[in-house]
Amino acid sequence: MEAVLKGLEFDPGFAPYILAFRGTVEYLYLDINRFKNLSQRKMKFRQYYKKFLELLYNNLGFYIGCLMWAAYIKTQPEQEILDNHCLGGEYNEEENTSETDFMIKFLELLPKDMKYFLGISYNVNQEDLKVLEMYREFLVINKGFVNTKTNTDIKLPRGMKTEGAEKFKDIIEEVLEGKNLSRLCDYKNLILQV
Repeated sequence: MEAVLKGLEFDPGFAPYILAFRGTVEYLYLDINRFKNLSQRKMKFRQYYKKFLELLYNNLGFYIGCLMWAAYIKTQPEQEILDNHCLGGEYNEEENTSETDFMIKFLELLPKDMKYFLGISYNVNQEDLKVLEMYREFLVINKGFVNTKTNTDIKLPRGMKTEGAEKFKDIIEEVLEGKNLSRLCDYKNLILQV
């Protein structure tokens, strides 16, 4: 008797923990920039910079999790992707990558703001930028998942490591139990060629 395969979820459970990066960052910067006095802006930035980093690493963890999930489901026999809310939609590359592009730009500009507002040096982790670039490529090569019906339709970015991908589901489930997507950043070495 053959086992009946019911399909694989498009989202293994990330949705409730995703934070709106761009909208929140833009809102916080609007609040900072409403002050004309530099010392007041510095004070506001000091108040918000930890929130910026929390948002950044939450979303970076989400992107790492998506890449890990894609690698995991590619190890499974061909099955339907369940609850793919993108399926059948209209693909627009600019719209599809805008959040990731915004995060890349934010990360590139963050050291200048940290120096200007806080007087401290901040070095961008180049692996974080690689993750963002890899995720962007993932979105583009899969054309926003508008035609992704089965796990075999999913394409992985060039240079993405997939060794041990069959164990990625366990890691993702463990992180989701803790409801903190930023913990997935601890696993970026599993997908990045270093």
